Amino acid sequence: MSRYFITGGAGFLGINLIRFLLEKDQTAVSYDIEKTFDYPEAKDGRVTTITGADIRDYDKLAAAMKGCDIVVHTAAALPLYTPEDIHSTDVEGTRNVLRAAEAAGIRRVVQISSTAVYGIPDHHPLSEGDKLIGVGPYGEAKIAAEKVCEEFRAKGLTVPVIRPKSFIGPERLGVFALFYDWASTGHGFPMIGSGKNRYQLLDVADLCEAIWLCATLPAEQANDTFNIGAEEFTTMREDYQAVLDEAGFGKKITGTPAAPIIWTLRVLEALKLSPLYKWVYETASKDSFVSIEKAKRVLGFKPRYSNKDALVRNYKWYLANKDKFAGASGVSHRVPWKQGILALAKIFF
Repeated sequence: MSRYFITGGAGFLGINLIRFLLEKDQTAVSYDIEKTFDYPEAKDGRVTTITGADIRDYDKLAAAMKGCDIVVHTAAALPLYTPEDIHSTDVEGTRNVLRAAEAAGIRRVVQISSTAVYGIPDHHPLSEGDKLIGVGPYGEAKIAAEKVCEEFRAKGLTVPVIRPKSFIGPERLGVFALFYDWASTGHGFPMIGSGKNRYQLLDVADLCEAIWLCATLPAEQANDTFNIGAEEFTTMREDYQAVLDEAGFGKKITGTPAAPIIWTLRVLEALKLSPLYKWVYETASKDSFVSIEKAKRVLGFKPRYSNKDALVRNYKWYLANKDKFAGASGVSHRVPWKQGILALAKIFF
């Protein structure tokens, strides 16, 4: 049994990861700035929760990490945060996590990065050796954070870096809540572009499995960088249609001209009338998928869920829990994002 220290432990990934680890008979410390891990699984004492905890506060972080065996660094400031908060959290916060682990004698830190490090690429699939060109402050910060990880690898720490595709599953809301709201209320849904592009997703359960492999395999296998995503996916139109079919209203995914929609969304974002940020709308009409061959070969990673499986599984969770977050909104993945002026577009679909 190992004691895992999870930054962002009350976030979407953190919650799912802690549940996964408990099923593996491990214990965990949930370290989170805003929320506490207040789920029934915490009642038996196997989860220690530390809230109001900022990874930018090195002293508090280092004190909390003592006695742990492995760190999984999931905490991040997402693209809707200010550029200053993104840099201080995602870059300097990552440095603090690695410093604190080193000081506590912890030899392994699993870093959750992002495929946003590849920017808007000109080829697919993307492999781990491809050029890194981040889009916006978030993508740039994720690249800088990976460089910090390389510094600590050179000092002898084992620091597996996972680059996951957009991941979904129980507890995931954010931008997906907009789609699920429209589906559950009998509306179709527009795609930016034709929807014939291939856009790989990832079920959070498969991401947890990849983290487990990186945390438990010998250092010589795990101390590397890995793309993680679904193995089975079709076009965006086909994959997202699976949710509308599950909703049962006979509605369809509708394609729209990409260029004017993107320009419109740029303006709406600047006016703070839309929750969609550049990384979402600039890539939604393009192919976006990575090779997971390295993770399969080196880690033995075998994803269980296709895009369709993951989307429908997340939608079913949304239906079962939507009364719990009615009226809530924010900028994290655990709450619905305000639809803003986009809510008016429902009448056309």
